[in-house]
Order: sequence, then structure tokens, then C-alpha cells
Amino acid sequence: MVNILKAPEGVRIALMGNEAIARGLVEAGVSVVSGYPGTPSSEVIMTLHEFGVGSEIYVEWAVNERVAFEVAYGASIGGARAAVTMKAPGASVALDPVVSSAYGGVEGGLMILVADDPGPHTTQTEQDDRWLGFLAKLPVLSPSSPQEAKDLTVASLDLSEEVKLPVILRTTTRVNHTVGDVVLGPVRSVKRASAVQRDLPRFVRAGMVWNYERHKWLNNQLNRVEEAFERVSAIRNRVEGSGRVCVVTEGSAYNYVTEVLREVDSEIKVIKLVLLYPPPKKFLRETLSGCEKVLVIEELDPYLEFVTRNILSEVDVNTVIYGKSSGHIPMEGELNTKIVRSALHSTILTERAAREVPRAAELGQLIKVAPRPPPMCPGCPHRNMYVALLLGIARAGYRRSEVPVFGDIGCYALGVQPPLEAIWTEHSMGASISMAMGLKVAGYDKPVVAVIGDSTFFHAGIQPLIEAIHKQVDVLVVIADNSIVAMTGHQSTPAWSALESGRRAKSIDIESLVKTVGVDHVEVVDPYDLDAMVKAFERLLKKPGVRVLISKHPCALVEARAGGLRVRHRVVEDRCTGCLACIRATGCPAIYFDGSKARVDIEDCLGCGLCARFCPYKAIEVVSYG
Repeated sequence: MVNILKAPEGVRIALMGNEAIARGLVEAGVSVVSGYPGTPSSEVIMTLHEFGVGSEIYVEWAVNERVAFEVAYGASIGGARAAVTMKAPGASVALDPVVSSAYGGVEGGLMILVADDPGPHTTQTEQDDRWLGFLAKLPVLSPSSPQEAKDLTVASLDLSEEVKLPVILRTTTRVNHTVGDVVLGPVRSVKRASAVQRDLPRFVRAGMVWNYERHKWLNNQLNRVEEAFERVSAIRNRVEGSGRVCVVTEGSAYNYVTEVLREVDSEIKVIKLVLLYPPPKKFLRETLSGCEKVLVIEELDPYLEFVTRNILSEVDVNTVIYGKSSGHIPMEGELNTKIVRSALHSTILTERAAREVPRAAELGQLIKVAPRPPPMCPGCPHRNMYVALLLGIARAGYRRSEVPVFGDIGCYALGVQPPLEAIWTEHSMGASISMAMGLKVAGYDKPVVAVIGDSTFFHAGIQPLIEAIHKQVDVLVVIADNSIVAMTGHQSTPAWSALESGRRAKSIDIESLVKTVGVDHVEVVDPYDLDAMVKAFERLLKKPGVRVLISKHPCALVEARAGGLRVRHRVVEDRCTGCLACIRATGCPAIYFDGSKARVDIEDCLGCGLCARFCPYKAIEVVSYG
């Protein structure tokens, strides 16, 4: 297999967008890469771990996005080249230091990868981080293919050093996870830290006069970005075609535009932006001049439409602009060729064509597919935990409707799906504990439960737990500890003593940690021991104070891969009555109904045995394996 990080210049290879970004970081000579796992950004660091063994680059997951950014920023002010990776909500976690960093600037280049998720596919919001440029006053670049993703990674670090500012590389799922041909470039030497300037007005934000002066410096630097970008980047803003009807686009939307325009005989000028912030005013003034009609094609917010309207107000106030505001491009979700085709034919092309192609508002009915909610994996210890929690609530004398269960971000949030329907909320990282506390201090007189995963607890759960302890609030916190960041591809947590990079680390024990901060009662139970787990929930629901139950069992998939399977289960056909109790109680995807009997898919079963606990006819039995 070709090592995509070490292959020589000029090699053409099929790469996922995230793999291309990883290669770009190596080509740019970065020495520090930090981040927090989050789809669709995770594979950048995973690729660096997989193919970068023996590399000089420090590549590690951080406890959260804020810490990840500050690690990278600390490296960059020392002259090293650095990068940080995160998904869209992670940018909100990192926002405080990101905004502050614009005032201090950088010495070594610093790239901030922010991966948005139109759709959304795996994210709680369709956050549009193109606006980060305006908010943080940092340059924003946008690729539309794996090749551009690699090349703009290099360009972002060059631009960062040129203008002394962090640069945001904003991608979307279709760029991060698309596979395309990429021609590799030369690899530069790793640029490590050399010296740190002691420059108080620059790096100390406690001085208000200093901040005022740094703000002026920042605005001056932004005025240099458009010209500097043209100088350092081979991938540039560009115009394709000609005519007096124009399309403005960027990122993944550009690919849909080019595909649809192959079908069109009309002359259309396509204005494709790569530099999104600061808006390339000189380029846009020149290219929009003479356009009689403009269709802005973009995903999520009308960001480009806002920019285009501002520029056209200076160039030609009579130009007609179509886009999201006119209702021709949907405000939510991903684009596709049908939506783009409809928008083109109903705005800047002929009226006859507009009658032949449905409007975007009607198109939603054409592209709907049957929903497929994601299930928890077979054997998932979180399934056992939720079953035990629901049984424990009943045995403690409460109705399910009386005990709110606040959920958190992670694969355990899949407990919201039938048949368990265990959690009531899933808001943001660490919010389960804070929200549960809020309900109790507001006067709720029944037990309240917060469920949070181990990685999410390390990320953002420690502070709200301290808050609950300090304020002496009655809340039951369940930490679902499967010893890994499972939902984003099985990355390390602070509990690991050996990291993906091969680096040795000091393991942080959750039980010791929660005891240290002063919880009133702590128990650790293996959810595979269902009876013990039910009793623990029954007991803890009745206790006062801050109670923590650590539901501790490794992720079933990782456990199976590491040690193999000792047992699986199968249905004894002549005992099965087809009552579906096993399916209705567990929702395990390894069990299916063939119309008369329940069946266990032997290839999917991971041997947890939960289904057998709920079969009233003892029709599910153990099969030895291996």
C-alpha cells in the first residue's frame, strides 16, 4: 500500500478529501497538529496517525477543541507551523481563543480546519462557519475537491505566515469524504518552534489600549489578504465562461453547477470563489460588472448572496439577484443537481425551460428517501445500560414519564431510538449535567438523570459536575464509559496510556477524578451484569446529593476485534413463538423477524446475551465460537 504522506511529488493517487488535507499538512511542513474527533473532520488526524509513524510531527487528539486550538496557537507564536481540526460545533467550543488570536496574530503558519455538515448527516445543527470570517476577522478559504483541499491546506499556511493571522479552511462533508484524483506536491521540511517574542501589547489582552491598537493592526492585515492570497496560492478565485447572466458559487455547490451546465447551451459566466473572507472585492467588482442577472448557488446560509449584494450595490444597482432570498435555492440541507437545475431554469435561463423543470420548493417531494435511523451496534454496552436504567426507574417506584433523562453527544444518544426511547434531550457537549441541574434548582421534585459518555465527560462534563457538587444539587450522573471515542471512528480518550501515535501517556481514571472533585456517591458497574446495574439504579435514584454511576464496559466492536468472540447466540426454532419480545425489549440490529420466527444474524451477533434475558420461552441459546 502506498504511504500517502511519504509518496513523492508528482504521484497521482485517489484520496479522500480528509486524506488530501493530511497530505497537505505534511507538504506544508507543519510540526504540530491537534484536534478533537468529530465527523466529518476526523480522518485528517487519523490519516496522520496511520501513515505518519516515525514522523517528526506532533499529532495528537486533545481533550476538546478549545484546548486543541490553544496547543496549535502556542506552537505557532513560537514560529512553528501548526494546524487544528474540528467539526462545526467544535468551532463554537474554540471560539473564545480563536477570536482573541486574531489580535495577537501568529509567527508560524496556523490553519484552522472547520468541517461543516450540510444535510445534516452527523451533526446536531447545520451551522455555517463561513460567517466565522466576519466574526473572528480571520481569512476563510473554501475548497471544492480533494485536490483543492490539499493545495489550499498548503496555501492557507503560506497565507497565514504572509499576513500573520490564523487562516480558516472551511470544508463540508462532501469535500471531506469525497474521493478524487490528487496530484501530490513537494514535501517541505518540518518547521519547528525557534523563539518566542516577548511582546506584551501583542499577546496580552488585559491592556485595553493595546487591544484598540491591535484591532487597527488586524484591520490593516485583512486589507492585505486578497492580494497576498493571489500571490501565494495556485488555487484562486476564477471565472469560467462568459455572458451577461452569471452564477456565483463556491465549495461543493460549484460541482453541482458545473455538472448541470454541461446540459445548457446558453452563455453563462461562472464566478467561483475560493477566498470567502475577507470578500475579494477587487475580483468581484471586475467579474460582476456587466452581469444583468446573477444566481447565487450555495449551501446553508445566504452568505455569498450577502457578499454579492454588497458588491453589486457598488457596481450596478439594476442587476437582478436570485438565490436563497428569492426562494430559488433552499435555505436548509444539501444541494444536488436537481435543485441546481431547477434554480437555473427558473431564473437566468428561458421561461420555457422554467416550466419544464420543477421549482426548488417542489423538489423536496422528489428527493425524499425512506428514513433509516441509526441503531446502537449489536452488543453495545450502552443498550444494557439503558435497559437497566428503565427497569431501575420502575423498581424505584417511578413512572418513566416522571424521571427526565438528559442525554449528551455521542453514540449513547442513539438510545433515543425505539424501542428504548430512553433519553429526553441531546443538546451540546456536556449539557446533560448542566441541564439536569437546572431542572432540579428550578424546583422539580422527582429524580433527574444525566447520561454522558466518557469522552464527552473529559471534553465538557467536568465543569458542570463541579458546579452541581458545589451547589449541592440532587442529580444522578451516569457516565457511559466504553473506553474510546466510538461514534467518530474509535479515537483515544485521556484514559489511554498508549496513544495512536505510539506516544506513551498518563492514564486519567474517571472514578478517581470524580471522587477527587467531591461527589457524594460513586459506583462502577459493568452493564453486562444487568441485575447489578438495575439494582444500582434503583438504589441511586433514591439517594440524595450528586451521585455518579460509571457504566464501564469496552465498546463491543473494539472488544471483539481485540480479543475475538467467545460466544454468540442463536434462536432455537422449535421454541420460538414469534412473540418478538427479544426485538421489542432490546432493538438489537442483530435480531430480525422472518415473518414467523425471530432470527439472529450470526455474523452480527457479538454475544452480549441481552436478548436471551427477555425471551419468555428460553428460545435463544449460547453458541460457542472459536
